[in-house]
Amino acid sequence: MNFAAQLFYSSYLSARLERLFSPRPALKDSEENDPFWQRDELQLGPSLPGCSYKCGPISNGTAGRRSTLIEPERLKDFGEEELLNGDVRVHDTRVVECPEIKLMDPPKTRRLSEFRIVSRPPIQYLCFEDISAAAFTIQTGLQKTPCTYSRLSKQYGMEIYLKKEHLHYTGSVKERGVLYLLTSLSQEQQRMGVIVATDCNFSTAVAHHAVQLNIPVFVIMPSCCSSPCLRMYRDYGAMVISYGSTNQDSQNHARRLAKENKYLYLEEDESAVYLAGLGTVGMELYEQVPKLDAVIVPAAGQYGLLAGTAAAIKHLDSRILIIGVEPEGFPLLLQSLKTDGPIKDLHSNPNRKLFGDLAVRSLGINTFELAKKLVDKVISVSEEDALVAMLRFQEFERSTVDTEGAMGLAAILAGQLPELRGKKVAVVVSSANMDLEVVRQCVDRALVLDDRISKFSVQLGEWPGDMAKLLDVLTREDVRLLDVCHRRHGDKSEIFKAKVECVVETRDKTQSTHLRKTLSERYPSICWLDR
Repeated sequence: MNFAAQLFYSSYLSARLERLFSPRPALKDSEENDPFWQRDELQLGPSLPGCSYKCGPISNGTAGRRSTLIEPERLKDFGEEELLNGDVRVHDTRVVECPEIKLMDPPKTRRLSEFRIVSRPPIQYLCFEDISAAAFTIQTGLQKTPCTYSRLSKQYGMEIYLKKEHLHYTGSVKERGVLYLLTSLSQEQQRMGVIVATDCNFSTAVAHHAVQLNIPVFVIMPSCCSSPCLRMYRDYGAMVISYGSTNQDSQNHARRLAKENKYLYLEEDESAVYLAGLGTVGMELYEQVPKLDAVIVPAAGQYGLLAGTAAAIKHLDSRILIIGVEPEGFPLLLQSLKTDGPIKDLHSNPNRKLFGDLAVRSLGINTFELAKKLVDKVISVSEEDALVAMLRFQEFERSTVDTEGAMGLAAILAGQLPELRGKKVAVVVSSANMDLEVVRQCVDRALVLDDRISKFSVQLGEWPGDMAKLLDVLTREDVRLLDVCHRRHGDKSEIFKAKVECVVETRDKTQSTHLRKTLSERYPSICWLDR
């Protein structure tokens, strides 16, 4: 029994070794020579005769090739197959690709010359929207001033309309800018209060409207300020403090108080809020006078009024001419336009009694740029023309204005605007604040400049009746004798002669010319004194 088992085992081992070490037979034509199908995992079907192992015969250290049950051409329809416990498991292999990324076309290369540089418009310092907002804000706090037809129109050959800004409560157009400036302050600043330190139309407007808005207001004035002026500020409701002997002393004290007590120190400047308030004059003019041809605006100490009005008018109708007028004694804007830049210090000494605001005014860069861009013409008028214009206001318009308010009309009286004949012209009357004594002196001087008051000297004999004959001549000429001086003792007078000086007033220049002719024929020694 053991011998038989040993014999069987030796024959099995010999066959096994023969298969392992013998050369591998060549593949038949029906078998596919593909390494993929020669793997041990894919050896399916029954094993060769004499082999009880499922792995098949071993040849050269590898498992022998088994014939497949499925044709090789059909096996390509299946996935990988593996032998697992006699079962066939098929794996479906899928290749998942990344989503296709579509690249954008590269930008087209352009030459530098193809690029067109588009410049952005500069930001406007003052636009019409600001002026419109100011008009809406101050409409309940200010009255709309009238713009009336002037009786001087026929005399000067043009339709003249007077925008009477001097009828405001404080007698100045600056109320517009001040009211909008105060209403634009924050509630905290309004609660703390404001302070001013100059005696001018701006300070007067601040004192009045600050009290109306329940804003604490303090006015610092030098000791040289007149009592009626101080009383006026107190009547408005402001706290008036007299400090120092000059305006500079009071201004320094006001700045120190503002810093210590957190007051807002106000002075006339070129802020956009202030200019927008002044520009509401132009909006009212455009509404009140249709089909305007030109607007004449005074510029003495009120360059903001000129700039603001020009901004409003030019936005509404660019064809309307804007003409600025300033005094010959202080042509700040005119000289700045010639030098193409604002002049900070103009070496000139204007009459402080006639042009008080000029002492503390300067032309800012923003106001200058607006005037340069929007104002069509700037002219200067003499002090004499302004005084005569004041006289015309009293005679024909029954109103008293100051020299600054009369400068617009003075430009017409002086004949400097001949291109406006036959056209519709509006003249802004900006202010009417002047002491009564100064007004009286201005009227007297204007009568002399207008050839309405004449002064002459004549030598008369000391015989009875010579003086009566002279007075009789003046009576027949219907003139008014204002003053007479009889001088009997003179170094150059002849013996038995007396020198008589008379001051007379005539109705107009025509009557004055006729009086001169009559007296010159009657008294050859007459001498007309210079004005």
